[in-house]
Amino acid sequence: MEPTERIQAACDFLLQSPPGEINDVLNDVRNIISDDNLLQEGVVPALRKYNLAQFITVDVPETNHQSIISEAARLPSDSEDGQERWIDPRSKTSFAFDHITLEASDPQPYESNEDSEPFRAALEKASLNYLLAHFHDGVSSVFSQATPNQFILQIVANKYNPTNFWSGRWRSEYIVDLNEHTVKGSMLVNVHYYEQGNVQLSTTHSISLTLPPAIVTTSPESSGTKILALIEAEEGKYQTSLNDTYHEMSEKTFKSLRRALPMTRSKLDWEKVLGYKLGAELSSTKGGFTPS
Repeated sequence: MEPTERIQAACDFLLQSPPGEINDVLNDVRNIISDDNLLQEGVVPALRKYNLAQFITVDVPETNHQSIISEAARLPSDSEDGQERWIDPRSKTSFAFDHITLEASDPQPYESNEDSEPFRAALEKASLNYLLAHFHDGVSSVFSQATPNQFILQIVANKYNPTNFWSGRWRSEYIVDLNEHTVKGSMLVNVHYYEQGNVQLSTTHSISLTLPPAIVTTSPESSGTKILALIEAEEGKYQTSLNDTYHEMSEKTFKSLRRALPMTRSKLDWEKVLGYKLGAELSSTKGGFTPS
């Protein structure tokens, strides 16, 4: 395989990395490429794409909080060297970001739009309260858009538990348009379970809400709180639907598999299927559980 083909394959692997495991994937492809200079040059664009899509969080310099790295956080580049800078609206700071080390540097003051700031700050405050209630380790960022009265709210929460062989990431993004009285967005969930196996969940759910005029015409603080209450209700319904899906899988989907017996030749006790460990009871360490 040519070097360029190996680099492309490495980039494809990186872009599919489960939550919290990209360093493990990078170390594995490093052994395949066997050329650190070529690897760094080739995979940085893939790492950048991954970080933006996954809402990677970063410690903001000279603050005690984190901000989200995403397309909404990127400042248009006007420097001669083309170095990208990213904004943290909460601290009114811009900074440089290294997509390999995941560290921020060179903090500088950033002036937000004065007309948009009252509502942006109110929506940010409401989102932080929402995190305290539902995402203990979550991070949120609220960005003003070039279009007046349009804002982007992003939320990300990560759970990494390598000792028990699982990791997960919740992402949600909403465009709040006060001109159109709408909230449009999506929720994205990624979960990886890999105890003696490899099972991944990747799902996306979109929503579109119409804001009552009373919400838009009240004070920024009241509007922000009410909009987050609507988002909370939608995200709650989605989490409930995921729980219902898991229950249905245990009751119906698993039972519909064509193979009557797993490779262990022992029948499954379907009444206890929720208690099974995927890597132990649903597969043998050699052959695995494979439908015929």
